[in-house]
Amino acid sequence: MCSPNDIAVLRAIFHPNAPFGDDDDQSAVKTEGEADQDKDFPPALLDQVNNLERCGIKAAESGNPKTAVQSFSEAIALLPERPSAYNNRAQALRLQGDITGALQDLDKAVELSGGRGLAGRQALVQRGLLCRLQGDNEAARKDLQRAAEQGCSFAKQQLVLLNPYAALCNQMLRDMIQKLKEPDTHG
Repeated sequence: MCSPNDIAVLRAIFHPNAPFGDDDDQSAVKTEGEADQDKDFPPALLDQVNNLERCGIKAAESGNPKTAVQSFSEAIALLPERPSAYNNRAQALRLQGDITGALQDLDKAVELSGGRGLAGRQALVQRGLLCRLQGDNEAARKDLQRAAEQGCSFAKQQLVLLNPYAALCNQMLRDMIQKLKEPDTHG
């Protein structure tokens, strides 16, 4: 019988690009003020913005990033001080291939959130991944480290992937386990 830790290690070995654990950010450390980060916004306006964001998310999931960008832009126009819609619009812009626009929105989301709270962690992770795709591993490492310090397990896993020694060790371990599964029958 495997312990939960053993299962997590095996999952990391066989699925190196999958996030560790249940990364719905519920395991993330709550930062000061996160619980009431929307308290200063008028409730009716916040409801309207949340509805626009939900519409944008549905549009993006349905393969319509242009409509998603429009919904998120409307949400931003209503509450430009709230980081969530910038983070969401960045995802839709990335789906459209607009990496520059996505990075600008992520910069704004990080600025507004201070890199804290759910929107801040998500923006840091997303920006870190885009930096990594662009070959800027140092910038990626900084953003992922900030998100990991707040308890984001996906960011922690990405930091491991950025470590060339960890990647080599994981590859060697996978090879060894593969050989154990398929013993050499030639002698």
